[in-house]
Amino acid sequence: MSLNRVVVTGCGAVSPFGLGTKALLEAVWEGRSGVRLMEEWAEIGGLQSHLAAPVPSFDVKPLIPRAQRRTMGKMAIYATLAAQEAASDAGLSPALLGSGEVGVAIGSTTGSPETYQRFYEGFLPEMSVEGMRSGIFFQLMGHSCAANVCLALGIRGEQWAPSSACTSAAQSIGLGFLLVQAGRQRAMLCGGADEAHPSVTMVFDVVGAASRRHDLPISTPRPFDARRDGVVCGGGSGVLVLESLDSAVERGAHICGEVLGFGHVNDSAHIANPHESSMARAMGNALSAADISADAVDYVNAHATGTEQGDVAEAAAIGSIVGGEVPVSSLKGHLGHTLGAAGALETIVVLEMLKRQQVIPTLHLDHVDPGCAGVCLPRKIEGRSLQTVLKNNFALGGVNAALVLRRWSG
Repeated sequence: MSLNRVVVTGCGAVSPFGLGTKALLEAVWEGRSGVRLMEEWAEIGGLQSHLAAPVPSFDVKPLIPRAQRRTMGKMAIYATLAAQEAASDAGLSPALLGSGEVGVAIGSTTGSPETYQRFYEGFLPEMSVEGMRSGIFFQLMGHSCAANVCLALGIRGEQWAPSSACTSAAQSIGLGFLLVQAGRQRAMLCGGADEAHPSVTMVFDVVGAASRRHDLPISTPRPFDARRDGVVCGGGSGVLVLESLDSAVERGAHICGEVLGFGHVNDSAHIANPHESSMARAMGNALSAADISADAVDYVNAHATGTEQGDVAEAAAIGSIVGGEVPVSSLKGHLGHTLGAAGALETIVVLEMLKRQQVIPTLHLDHVDPGCAGVCLPRKIEGRSLQTVLKNNFALGGVNAALVLRRWSG
């Protein structure tokens, strides 16, 4: 059976910089940070990290009808807006979206954390659900983002909702790639979403992996830097339209790039600690799936979140695959760690790097940790000949994912 070539024909974003891919890309190229001090979190007992990269407040009422919003928490709203932008960018007509030939794979860590808090605040005092609105369950369910996107856009194809924390979007893109490659779907809207909430930051704070630089919030996180002190969680959504090349050509669609391969492996050694060998296997498998050698890689977009264990292990893994001359950078300094959205938002930036032929450096990287010095870490925007890139995302629970993307030159 011949396999379809898979291309990206549309992108949509809601990020710590606001609505739309334009706001995201402008902020990244300007070297801005979306991190801020969450002063209201100081009231939470025991929480020592009060930093996040939330989506700025906006009025959703003119953007999504009330009848649809009632089943949406924040993250489903983000996913719906990002999906609408991606579908419009790709030129997908309502008829095609509803044809059954287009599917969705949009993941998240959980359902809406803000809705969970609201639900239990109402339920636990009296152990009663009286007064609960019927739409609340649909905001809580794990596939809330995917389901609401399908409803809002009238999509009747396959619906998938990978839930693997920091690799949710990467898994979704990889799954969409495999479905389109195999011909099960003509196109897929792929990505992820999450929302900034203290309960999410608590997970990292309890294990000592969350940044506590309250004095200088816009200087953290600091991936690969000797003075890094941990993760800063963020929110938003990124959605990409993956489509068979034949379909894109037939429609006359603009092509943003090509997905060549997907590597996806489990690490069963430890539920929390990252492992170099599994990271390397994911990258190696992605290259094998793409049928290219490591010598062809021009840039690696690292997962690197600003933790000592994770950054050092990933730097070693990248070095073992591509050597020490290929430029490597992380986007967490700009965006924070947007968890379920990270793989998609970062891939959108990577596609823009391919378009502009520029490498974005790791923000806040002033003093490279000696343990990460085995790879090339640019300190400023660099013009490079970029054709093929590796995109990494890793998650608690032993999930390791890597994508191979190529510049589209027609």
